[in-house]
Amino acid sequence: MSQFESWKAFLAPKLHRVIEFLASLGITMAGNLFYGFLCVRLLPIPEYAKFAVVFATLGTITVLMDISFSTTLLPLIGERIDDRQLIADYVASLRQLAHWLYLLVAPVTIVVFPIFVHRQQWSWRVVTGMVVILLLASWCSRVSGAYGAVLIVRRDRKSWYRAQMISSLGTLTLLGVVHALHALNAFSAILVNVTGIIFLALTYFLHARGLLGVAGSPSAEKRKAVVHLALPSVPNVIFYALQGQISMLLITLFGHASEVASIGALGRLSQIFALFSQMSPLLIEPYFARLPRGRLQRHYLGCVAVMVLFCLFIAGLARAFPEIFLWILGSNYSSLRYEVFLIMTASSIAYLSSGLSFIHYARRFVYWWNGMAVIVLTVAVEICFICKADLSSIRSILMMNLWTIAGGLLVNVFTGIYGFVRGPREISESATVARETNYA
Repeated sequence: MSQFESWKAFLAPKLHRVIEFLASLGITMAGNLFYGFLCVRLLPIPEYAKFAVVFATLGTITVLMDISFSTTLLPLIGERIDDRQLIADYVASLRQLAHWLYLLVAPVTIVVFPIFVHRQQWSWRVVTGMVVILLLASWCSRVSGAYGAVLIVRRDRKSWYRAQMISSLGTLTLLGVVHALHALNAFSAILVNVTGIIFLALTYFLHARGLLGVAGSPSAEKRKAVVHLALPSVPNVIFYALQGQISMLLITLFGHASEVASIGALGRLSQIFALFSQMSPLLIEPYFARLPRGRLQRHYLGCVAVMVLFCLFIAGLARAFPEIFLWILGSNYSSLRYEVFLIMTASSIAYLSSGLSFIHYARRFVYWWNGMAVIVLTVAVEICFICKADLSSIRSILMMNLWTIAGGLLVNVFTGIYGFVRGPREISESATVARETNYA
């Protein structure tokens, strides 16, 4: 009976969090998925090509405006979640770093984006509108990331979930209204989505300020702590901010609207992993950050085994029954049977690799060599495909994407092994940082 009570005490709070997660964020992810698939089905191919290019670019810009700085908040605060002044000071320092990054990224976007879409022969008014939307939405996404992290650190997950749910269901409702008014096109669909992004930014900002109740002061010391912890990952993050959308980049540069729309539509299928991917920063990373060292290896192997089995199931389902996924995309994309298998296999591998990265980051298994190894492997694969493959072919682009993601997974596996052997990366001695006792 004592063993049963011990397991009950261990599992009950974790099951409660998982159920809360699935009930709250599950609705949010379902709304987002439904929104994206409705856009795929309702928008004509030329219009969906515009939609896909804007949000692929937005994903890149958002990452470049943060370069993993906001993810340092949780490990830097550690167990000192009641020290509101410390959290506020770190947030203020993160905000200052974000301002500097925006001043670098925004001008580059204004110059590079028109060159990026030149082959599509869109009018200057269309391209200018896209640039304005990208600048606004990327800033709001950065605000959401930084202040949303405060809610996670302060363990106010309910407010985090609620804001996500309202944004998701609200944008889905707005999309329905726009469609009913016969006003649905690329820009109206984009603006509806951006409305949800702005709502999240305002909600997280106001709620985080209320939770902290104190004004933060940026300092060189805390900026140094943030940069020191994030720095080993920065080259890899910057590289993947650009490389992560390489499929869309290459097909936009070498293909036509139909190929661009097809890559965008197939990419929507990878959003099926969005619900499970969100579990990593919200549940898995905080859990492993607090886990005592003596229990780490067993829990690490168990978590990895569950993720591997899930990925094998999804990839096998896409191979045996691609019609399930093609029905979601609609009749415009019904011929992409093998392409569905490729994108779901690549997405499965990416999900597994991302899950490992969050665990490694929580335990500070962060080293200079692993980021550089991913970059070298990825560039080598892409050079081979650029030299030998037809980059206007959807299948060639997807095969390149699959092999580059597989290389990243291989490096992550070696990073985990190295982390267990060598131990975590040490935090700068000069930084005022909360060293978690669980790492002692």
